[in-house]
Amino acid sequence: MMGVSGADDDVVQIQHPNKPGDPFIVTVNCPDKTGLACDICSIILDFGLCIFKGDVSTDGVWCYVVLWVIPQSLLLPMNSSYLILKERLQGICPPCLASFYLVQQPSRSSPVYLLKFCCLDREGLLHDVTKVLSELELTIQKVKVTTTPDGRVLDLFFVTDNRELLHTRKRQDETCERLNAVLRDSCISCELQLAGSEYEYNQGISSLSPGLAEELFRCELSDNEVRSQALSPDMAKLKKTIVTLDNSLSPAHTLVQIRCADHKGLLYDIMRTLKDMNIKV
Repeated sequence: MMGVSGADDDVVQIQHPNKPGDPFIVTVNCPDKTGLACDICSIILDFGLCIFKGDVSTDGVWCYVVLWVIPQSLLLPMNSSYLILKERLQGICPPCLASFYLVQQPSRSSPVYLLKFCCLDREGLLHDVTKVLSELELTIQKVKVTTTPDGRVLDLFFVTDNRELLHTRKRQDETCERLNAVLRDSCISCELQLAGSEYEYNQGISSLSPGLAEELFRCELSDNEVRSQALSPDMAKLKKTIVTLDNSLSPAHTLVQIRCADHKGLLYDIMRTLKDMNIKV
């Protein structure tokens, strides 16, 4: 669970491997801020460590970062280096104070814009996109990423413009052109518009255009997707996602039944969608 840590030592934890060759596990549990994950990765790389795998969770106020890292050189002095690494990581984390929740709100001096694009997923995609946005001097306020079983991704970036020019057509076209140059043929669509109520209520998916929603969340599965479900004959026959809502079983609760092809992260996607809709399980 994400929440206030009891002591500063709990903000950053480094777990040593059980046997030689296994990765170290670096855990950061602290209030969120813009660019925090970038700062964490930068410090880790400065210490000669390679990030093998990572997992980042945030609700916009608090974040929980887990990174699996391995030394690039076996000659690194482990004990002393990791103590210094822990101190450096603690130094960039915002203070764990209750007042943080009152002051860490995005600035309203600059309008927030919604950048949304759909493309084919690939390794390093998020890195390339955030690099372009940084070069364009756009500050990321919030990010929402959705993936589909057939290897496509929908990214929603809520950004503010440090140049205060994003309201102009020239600046908007420049942003989309730079993204298209990075995404190339994998880009399906790219849109940029002034963010509305979806930013306040975290309802980013509701702002999708009907055409993009149909393309991203189509019910029909491709032949490859059907074959990937060959281990389950019933699921191999299932070509449509079926969602059923039933209010007859309880006066206080709704039963949600979902029948669809399985994929990695399905439960997470379902729970995140329900949370964004303010539905409690």
